Amino acid sequence: MAQRRRRPDHGLPAGVGRGQDVLRAFRLLRSEVVVGGGNRSLISRRIDGAFYARGWQEKDFSTAFIVDANTIQSPTHAVDCFRGGVALEVEWNNKDPFFDRDLNNFRLLFDLRAIQTGVIITRATELQAIFKAQGKGSSYGAATTHHEKLWPKLEGGGGGGCPVLTFAITAALYEDDGDEAVSRAKAAQAAARGGQTQGRVP
Repeated sequence: MAQRRRRPDHGLPAGVGRGQDVLRAFRLLRSEVVVGGGNRSLISRRIDGAFYARGWQEKDFSTAFIVDANTIQSPTHAVDCFRGGVALEVEWNNKDPFFDRDLNNFRLLFDLRAIQTGVIITRATELQAIFKAQGKGSSYGAATTHHEKLWPKLEGGGGGGCPVLTFAITAALYEDDGDEAVSRAKAAQAAARGGQTQGRVP
């Protein structure tokens, strides 16, 4: 994976190191590319699941400011994965404004001393050639989350004072796992969607 870190003068907390084995082991599978599924695709869920299995957890912070005797609520959005002061977001195929949301969230949580570092895992823009070859090019538009949308935001000061480490999944991690794996991935995605539908309240 390609990576970039803003504010290299800051040391990174130990929590970052605890996720390195997830990143080293990750491979981008053809079956999961073909199935797709947006930001909460099999790819995103597999990355999240690997972190959860290592003690990370989804985290919703309750934040507020107190001015004199007045409490002012300052809501933030839940972080995909959190451990040891590190907030990690997976943005595989979302609309690119989600990068702004994540960076603003990191800034606020860092200023409140709730986190020490923010991490974003996204895809490298070069993967578009692979998507097109698999007939999925239109599913991954230029206005969705990829590293060429993210890095200029970091260089422009996104995230405020929070140190931010980013990883971009590159073509070097792509593996063709075969047609049988594609069939299994389609079944898994259909099962996941069925579960989401059953969980909705009419």
